Amino acid sequence: MSVWLPTSPCTPEACAGHEGDTASVPRAVLRLAAAVALILLGILGAPPVRLLPAGPRHTVVRAWSASLVRAFGIRITVHGSPGPGGGRLLVANHISWLDIPLVAAALPCRMLAKSDIRAWPVLGRLAGRAGTLFIERDRIRALPATVGTVTGALLAGDRVTVFPEGSTWCGRAQGTFRRAAFQAALDARVPVQPLRLTYLCRDGNPAGAPAFVGDDPLTASLWRIARARGVRAEVMLLPRIPPGRYAHRRDLAAAAQRAVAGAWTAPPAPDPLPGIPAQPATPSATDRDSANRPPASVHHWVSSSPAAASSLRTPS
Repeated sequence: MSVWLPTSPCTPEACAGHEGDTASVPRAVLRLAAAVALILLGILGAPPVRLLPAGPRHTVVRAWSASLVRAFGIRITVHGSPGPGGGRLLVANHISWLDIPLVAAALPCRMLAKSDIRAWPVLGRLAGRAGTLFIERDRIRALPATVGTVTGALLAGDRVTVFPEGSTWCGRAQGTFRRAAFQAALDARVPVQPLRLTYLCRDGNPAGAPAFVGDDPLTASLWRIARARGVRAEVMLLPRIPPGRYAHRRDLAAAAQRAVAGAWTAPPAPDPLPGIPAQPATPSATDRDSANRPPASVHHWVSSSPAAASSLRTPS
């Protein structure tokens, strides 16, 4: 692993345990089988879906993505408004590989992901067919070309999601937003929309099961999530930062990070999305299939009160 790559202080042992109820082994197996079936359906259906007009295509992508998250027994709540169409850079905190379908369930977009994902069984092919943009994180010299690719996608009217922390955190704290991707928004003169992602237990505390951190293998993460019960995922679509407000990517990145961090205690008013009704807001990877490899966890969660249950619910 290159020394310049960002890491987080999270480890599976310290951060990814599930303290709530657990699903039986047969139920967990059924959840995994449902998820695999949906992924295979996505691979087979991706080529014809990409031929659809933007409206119907986004509807299909949102429905499929929400179904994939729900297959693991996770309920979804979305707060805020997606706003008008057009190119924009979506930036979010990063907790899990589940973040990708979770964001797509709220706001269909193209993802910027590490090139390692291409080699993941089944998921890699699906990511490629979904229009994912890949970045070679170990080659800093490839960064300008990646920024140029993202700029081109934004100029073409695409929404592109990046996770500027550059590493997964367990959700109890947040990393520093790296600046490079924000240059694409400046070059394309498009808005930046911050998103806050949260996974919670029934009692409102952060759920550890979805966290994909440290040297956590993908297979272990899949099984841990399939066994967890009572987990809900929340997406906060925060106000967009209009183009021209900040002239330097450093300032733009800092503003987006403040917005995401502030969503813990000052969420936006809920605004319903088609298919995923909003609920009252809650205050709130480097080696193959592994995330980054940091030292032991030393951070703590800022407590919050629980949100109401979403109407998109899978029995758990």
